Amino acid sequence: MKVSFKKRIALFNTLAVAITTAIVFIVIYGVVHFSSYRHLDNDITQEKEEILNTLDWKGDLIIINKMPEWEEAEHNKVEINPTFIQIVDNKDRMVFKSANLQKITFLFNPSTKKEIFFNSQIDKQRLRLGQFPVINDDGKTIGQLTIGISQQESHNVLNNLLFTLCIAFPILLFVLYIVIYIAASKAIAPVHQLIRTASSINDSNINTRLPLPENEDELYQLANTINELLSRIEISIQQQKQFTADASHEIRTPLAGIRGTLEILIRKERDPGQYEEKIKNVIGQTDRLNQLLDQLLQLARLESGSSKREMVSLDLIMAEAALKWEKEITNRSIQLSIDIPEETIVFSDKFFLAMIADNLFSNALKYGLDRGKIYCNWDKKSNTMCIINDGPGITPEQILFLFNRFYRTDESRNSKVSGSGLGLAIVKKLTDLLHIDISVVSIAGETTFSLRFPR
Repeated sequence: MKVSFKKRIALFNTLAVAITTAIVFIVIYGVVHFSSYRHLDNDITQEKEEILNTLDWKGDLIIINKMPEWEEAEHNKVEINPTFIQIVDNKDRMVFKSANLQKITFLFNPSTKKEIFFNSQIDKQRLRLGQFPVINDDGKTIGQLTIGISQQESHNVLNNLLFTLCIAFPILLFVLYIVIYIAASKAIAPVHQLIRTASSINDSNINTRLPLPENEDELYQLANTINELLSRIEISIQQQKQFTADASHEIRTPLAGIRGTLEILIRKERDPGQYEEKIKNVIGQTDRLNQLLDQLLQLARLESGSSKREMVSLDLIMAEAALKWEKEITNRSIQLSIDIPEETIVFSDKFFLAMIADNLFSNALKYGLDRGKIYCNWDKKSNTMCIINDGPGITPEQILFLFNRFYRTDESRNSKVSGSGLGLAIVKKLTDLLHIDISVVSIAGETTFSLRFPR
């Protein structure tokens, strides 16, 4: 069974109030019950003092001095708030019994050494009894005094109180449930507004934001958090659309080149040398397309990939990356300097770290100058590795978009620099996965990529 949120609020709050109210009612009833019996016991104790003052004894014999008080009407018959008196000696013989007891005899404990109070009933009337030992001057118990007074009035008060509490309890809970339900309905009204607004948002109006409540409470924080999430989703959707457009453009370019070359070849017969040249061009475009698809697959895998961390020798990783590009470095007469001590160890994923090094070396070679220099050094103090090239430099505005997919600076697009603009995007994904901070600083003639490894 589905129960709405406001009903659950009302039920839980009513349950909490019910438990609290029940405890309060029990305490109230207990206090009144204790007070009522305490009052009766005080009256019995006071009566006991008066009676004991009229008694005398000789050895084990109890002597009763006749007192006018015992001839009062309250001791002669059973009526409203009567007082009953019974005295027995230590041989269980009746010494005195008030006239209103008639043929009734109170039960008593002949061996008790201290006063006790208990409840009893005669002629359908509830009594509160007190039994007290009669002690002579030698400290010996020579009898028992039992005094009873009516507890009917206290009983009626307690019954009426219990009845009132039992009737008031469900009525109070019902009223509280209604009040709490109405209050909960008003309290979650802004939530319904958020739900209606959020349910109307889709990819066509992703720029819509939830209205923020006037009070900066938890609902305000919830709406603000959802708005921030919508902003991130909007950016992600825009990036996906841009990615689709860029990927289509990058794939269309080599395909158009291949198609154009093949169309030229079939127009007329050509010399074998021309066929060879055009076929090499097609192969080059195919290689470019394969490289692009490989990089796209790498990005797709990195979206949900996990890393395997281990202790890795950073100098070996960089040496292997440099060895891969040794031919191009030699052909372009580039001076390469790797200043990383042999004992440099980092805790990272060896395969992913090799991919980072390969892409950064490739980037440095693409944008570096012929007969130029590439430096790679290690700062032990900051746990940072830097790769520096002497390329034309990158503006601060371009650095903001440098790690976006398919982003290439205007200079690289207008030049003969090959590439798809995915290499640095892969580097960024890998550094995020490995918790490596990557930063770029560039001025004219020098661009530095810094990798700060976690300690």
